[in-house]
Amino acid sequence: MLSLLLAGGLLLEGKAVYVKRCAGCHAADEHRMGPRLRGVFGRRAGTADGYPYSDALKAVRAVWDAKTLDKWLADPDALVPGNDMSFRVEKPEERMAIIEYLRNLK
Repeated sequence: MLSLLLAGGLLLEGKAVYVKRCAGCHAADEHRMGPRLRGVFGRRAGTADGYPYSDALKAVRAVWDAKTLDKWLADPDALVPGNDMSFRVEKPEERMAIIEYLRNLK
């Protein structure tokens, strides 16, 4: 029961952090300045239909999972040099919360 409460709390925190840090450029179901994020967890990078990705991101063969999303959110240029995202999430606990939210955004 405690682990369910902790997971639920992290999910709620993740949604709040996502709204604060990500929603200005990303929506769940439509492309904005950034691509839609529903279903991003488990999707190959640079492949959401209809979004004009940078050539660098289209060329990457990475699949978005907890590890790749953590690296991406920490420093997009370190993971994919030449991409178009300049935003970083410096705090590991915020990245973890966002990733948990994205994992559940199906």
